[in-house]
Amino acid sequence: MRLSPVVLCTAFTLLPACGGAEFAAPLTSPVPVTRSSVAGFDGWVRDFRARALASGVSAATYDRSMQGVRYQPSIIALDRNQSEFTRAIWDYLDGAVSGARIADGRAAMARQASQLAAIERRYGVDAEVVAAVWGLESSFGANRGSTATLPALATLAYDGRRGAFFEEQLIAALKIVQAGDVSPQGMVGSWAGAMGHTQFMPTSFLDHAVDFTGDGRRDIWSDDPTDALASTAAYLAQSGWRRGEPWGLEVRLPEGFDRRLVGKETTRSVGQWAAMGVAPAAGGSLPTMGAASVLTPAGARGPAFLIGPNFAAITRYNTSDSYAIGIGHLADRLAGKGGFVQSWPRGDRALSTAERMEMQRLLTAKGFDTGGVDGKLGSGSLAALRAWQASVGLPPDGYASAEMLERLRAS
Repeated sequence: MRLSPVVLCTAFTLLPACGGAEFAAPLTSPVPVTRSSVAGFDGWVRDFRARALASGVSAATYDRSMQGVRYQPSIIALDRNQSEFTRAIWDYLDGAVSGARIADGRAAMARQASQLAAIERRYGVDAEVVAAVWGLESSFGANRGSTATLPALATLAYDGRRGAFFEEQLIAALKIVQAGDVSPQGMVGSWAGAMGHTQFMPTSFLDHAVDFTGDGRRDIWSDDPTDALASTAAYLAQSGWRRGEPWGLEVRLPEGFDRRLVGKETTRSVGQWAAMGVAPAAGGSLPTMGAASVLTPAGARGPAFLIGPNFAAITRYNTSDSYAIGIGHLADRLAGKGGFVQSWPRGDRALSTAERMEMQRLLTAKGFDTGGVDGKLGSGSLAALRAWQASVGLPPDGYASAEMLERLRAS
């Protein structure tokens, strides 16, 4: 996963390594606690104090917050024991937008109706979208995580695979304590440091969290979700959310549609797409949504989506397109809309990380630059795949399937 200070972790994401309890990897090889690891960690905590103070954390805050913080081998075990496999998008969406989650979401929205309405008025983000983030991040507050954040971040900064990132998160967490938003003991969340009802990483909290209740604290940890929901809306609004526009919608592509136009790198106006024959899968006319793109996450045999600027805002919250589709579709279902019209190719399987890297290597070797070999099939890799498909007479839909990997191997 590409973690960054503006990406929030989620317990329900296709991106690994965020620490959500709902899909945590099993601990297959516990990390032993040795005298050297404990002594090294204690020394690191002492040495890190100077950097924290230089970054604006007071000595009193550091000493109070880090007193008693101990090395957490279970955190390192989780960080090192993550599956190389991902689920197919339809399997992900089956869980993300299950009947139970829709029912729970409608009940949660009813309980928070006045707060969500006020949040929507202030920030312009649909209440259903805010509720959908809440649902995927913590099952509407039921799964916020109970791991102490400061020891977890300190352990990952000292001994994890992304030390610099978690050092930055630890400093941000200390600044949150210093601001009086939460006590060191009250700061809990996932094992990777994501906190509260909508699982903010500490740097994202500092950038976007708001005190909507007016009690002087940006409280995303308590049973009252108001500040967390408002902070989520503020994040999306600051990420370019456009009031009154949809995230996107499922569409039907006309016979003979030029599949080279699929992908986020190609944008057209809604009127231009309509003129090409792109139409809502459920009927009617295309809505207003600014510059829009067509996505076909399961290729020519699966649903197609027309996405606009609000889809991009969701991907700034979490970079996974599958997550953004999950948020949008759950929001639609909470608003009473129906399920997908077109079916998914459920007989296919998702590629493993090793297979995705092999696909990137093969494409690069054939002259189609993927921008690197990292196992992450982003826009560059999918554009390279579409270009190769077109070069060999295949529909250029950019669908990275096991069948397509076999064709690459054989070509």
